[in-house]
Amino acid sequence: MAVDRRPPLTGRPLKGVPPLPSAARPAPPGAAPARASARTAGTRPRSPALGVPGPPLLPLVLWPALLTVAVTLLRLVGELRGWSPQYFNRLPGGGLSPLGITWLAPLVGFYFGWRLERAGTRSPAPALGFGLPVAVLLAGPLVATLAGWLFKTSWTSNFVLWAVVSVAAAVAAFVAWPVLGRLLLVYAYAARVPVAIVMAVAVWRGWGTHYDVPPPGFPAMPQLRRWLWIGLLPQTTIWVAWTTAVGAIGGGLGWHVASRKPR
Repeated sequence: MAVDRRPPLTGRPLKGVPPLPSAARPAPPGAAPARASARTAGTRPRSPALGVPGPPLLPLVLWPALLTVAVTLLRLVGELRGWSPQYFNRLPGGGLSPLGITWLAPLVGFYFGWRLERAGTRSPAPALGFGLPVAVLLAGPLVATLAGWLFKTSWTSNFVLWAVVSVAAAVAAFVAWPVLGRLLLVYAYAARVPVAIVMAVAVWRGWGTHYDVPPPGFPAMPQLRRWLWIGLLPQTTIWVAWTTAVGAIGGGLGWHVASRKPR
């Protein structure tokens, strides 16, 4: 009788047979080792919103935006109740009152710059980070004023002219440091859109505050058109440019101050 000497699994399907563990294949000579994850390497993860190490965009902008809205509402209540004109001035534009969100822009920019440095973000060269926003603040109003004088623009045409120049200025300030510019742009609209809404209600109700009083010589027009010209257009262009340019200067200063402090 012939004896079958084949191995017991020869010719049989391998289904149900557990696989044997295999040793890891060694990397070829000269190959770079695999990178460890940010968590295992002990490094800080990158923020998906900013693309740089550090906290995401929303927590950075949230508290400055809420503070700015609170100042806006406080200013409105003070003007409606007739509080001290030194702080609650009703003149068109606010009369350079010390209680206003205009002055928060450099402080918020300083805060953003400080936080970005602590998150490990590199700032641009001072000639770009400081020089371009300063040039924007000087050249923008000069160009708009000269163009308005040369072309003898009306009130509404002058608003359009300033809006166009402001958009260009905001873009230039953004380009100077895009990481900071993104924060300032989001903050600017979070601060100015509520003001535009307050101005709409003030114009509709005729409160007589600086939120609804037109500048001297402004032509008479229906309420909606007046709000579009003195409210929505300036708040979403001129004041956004101011916030991004002045905030960029404050942000560069905040970054450099933070870089000199021990971590």
